[in-house]
Amino acid sequence: MQPNIKKVAAIHDICGFGRASLTTIIPTLSAMGIQVCPVPTAVLSTHSGEFTGYTFHDLTEIMPAYTAHWKSIGLRFEGIYSGFLGSPRQVDIVRDIIRDFRTPGTLVVVDPVMGDDGELYQSVDAGMVREMRRLVAAADIIVPNFTEAALLLGREQKPALSVSESKDWLKRLADFGPGTVMITSLPDADKPDMINVDAYERDGDAFWRVSTRRQPCVYPGTGDLFASVLMGNLLRGESLPVCIDHAVQFVSQCIMASRGYDYPQHYGVLLEKELPLLREANLICGYETL
Repeated sequence: MQPNIKKVAAIHDICGFGRASLTTIIPTLSAMGIQVCPVPTAVLSTHSGEFTGYTFHDLTEIMPAYTAHWKSIGLRFEGIYSGFLGSPRQVDIVRDIIRDFRTPGTLVVVDPVMGDDGELYQSVDAGMVREMRRLVAAADIIVPNFTEAALLLGREQKPALSVSESKDWLKRLADFGPGTVMITSLPDADKPDMINVDAYERDGDAFWRVSTRRQPCVYPGTGDLFASVLMGNLLRGESLPVCIDHAVQFVSQCIMASRGYDYPQHYGVLLEKELPLLREANLICGYETL
């Protein structure tokens, strides 16, 4: 009997210190019973959030041969998940990976990692924004945060969006090609103490919202954590709103567990303490339709 372990090709950077990108994605999906096969896009000594003087090594040149070897040995993946890219040139490489390894049963998730809080990340430029629009077209699901959604759409990031504005943004993001889109870290126009994940599924023309209380703290890597839990549950066969709900709950739990300790927030959430929760049954706290 062959082992029934699903595999995800995770196309992200790896940082030596700080809970973000592959150092978050690998343990999260592994705890959910999924084998992570990393495709490193860049190697950093730390992540770029609030650290200075970090080293950055772009791995664009090694990626084609790396994944060509995978193809030659017949690897198959139930999921392909891309995030931070080391250069705009990597978009074509990632599109080739999707083309070469996608099957009718493969779930392709693209997190268009470009910025947050209204600004581009230090290592990202306008060329990456243009190229990322091409990459999201190849995805089944995209998970931009509020800033990244605005960048993809070429729109100004407002303090918040009304429900009608959110629906318009989601549909316009879906026009790039993906069948399911969501916007994370979305401030609530009517409830300033809350923050939302709004989602749209083209099949059924359905809109979903999951809300959680805004915390007075910021930890890097929570977007990677959210998308990992989302993908893990989708591969388990859960419905989209349940998957979003569970991902929001888990990220919120990690933040609350971390706030009680006195350490620099840019080190990331205390993920290791909370990983056992991913093996428990989902507790639905209340998603809603929009």
